[in-house]
Amino acid sequence: MKYLVIGLGNIGEEYAQTRHNVGFMVVDKLARQFEVSFESGRYAFFAEIKHKGRSITLIKPTTYMNLSGKAVNYWLRELKIPVENSLTIVDDIAIDFGKIRLRANGSSAGHNGLKDIEVTLETQNYPRLRFGIGNNYPKGRQVEYVLSKFNYEEQKELDLMIEKAAEATLAFCTVGLSMAMNQYNK
Repeated sequence: MKYLVIGLGNIGEEYAQTRHNVGFMVVDKLARQFEVSFESGRYAFFAEIKHKGRSITLIKPTTYMNLSGKAVNYWLRELKIPVENSLTIVDDIAIDFGKIRLRANGSSAGHNGLKDIEVTLETQNYPRLRFGIGNNYPKGRQVEYVLSKFNYEEQKELDLMIEKAAEATLAFCTVGLSMAMNQYNK
């Protein structure tokens, strides 16, 4: 079976290691774990991994976050992967830092990357992994917060969180969404 794993983020050094780029961090972790490198492709950097008989394509869209739908749509069509075999990894301010949530579908919850995917795919029915970044920011400072780097205390936990999200991603591809949700949505 074939799967597409989309790590959402923004391209550019100024965005590296920011809260908004946790999707990139998770797919980067998987690429390192499987000792593969990303290559430049249409609308995204991509890497191919094999795991327990599954072919998994990892992508990091090269469009800005708010235009992610174009990359997702292209790669789903190019690889002939049904949307239910895709997993979009995204930061989420509504979830406490240190938690992840797998979901079969849902609204964008104000996330512009998810909004664009929904508009482009014409559905909210696509699996996603929401990576909690918390909401510890003053009123009106959301953009600054998501584009900022993790603080010292968060940095101490970040590697374990990314590892957990990478494990949940592989579980999605091998045991399915329902079992992966039971295991990781705690």
